Amino acid sequence: MKRGFYVGRFQPYHNGHQTVLKHIAGKVDEIIIGVGSAQLSHQVDNPFTAGERVLMITRSLHDLGCPCYVIPIEDIQRNALWVAHVRSMAPPFDICYSSNPLVVQLFRDAGIKVQSPAMYERDLLSGTEIRNRMLAGKSWEKLVPPEVVQVIKEIDGVKRLRQIARED
Repeated sequence: MKRGFYVGRFQPYHNGHQTVLKHIAGKVDEIIIGVGSAQLSHQVDNPFTAGERVLMITRSLHDLGCPCYVIPIEDIQRNALWVAHVRSMAPPFDICYSSNPLVVQLFRDAGIKVQSPAMYERDLLSGTEIRNRMLAGKSWEKLVPPEVVQVIKEIDGVKRLRQIARED
């Protein structure tokens, strides 16, 4: 049994994440998805709650063909201890998948194998780009799975983002 770990903020979960997870699903028996910065929400860079992000991800994984566990992981603000914190919150895993240089370094320092999957259309498929489009009233829906569009509409997420982005 080979289990992989993939972490991100998923603000929001988008088609780039989905593509990476489809790639990972072909290499492992199970995937643990860590929802990072789980304590953050209602901020321009982090508008969605951990629970909302878990819902976005879980609804989008129905055809992945690989069991997935979605685990919220709060920041502890101590990089030297972060991998131990992750390991205490998640089921055991054999390999970490990340292209984030800090995450790669921290897991390698802890003796855990890391692979950096290719990022898919990174300039277009990023949480920053999607949030900017939401703020500007531009089309964003095709950049995320349909299930994510549904969740964002259910929670009135675009309205929330615009409200918290307003200045006094």
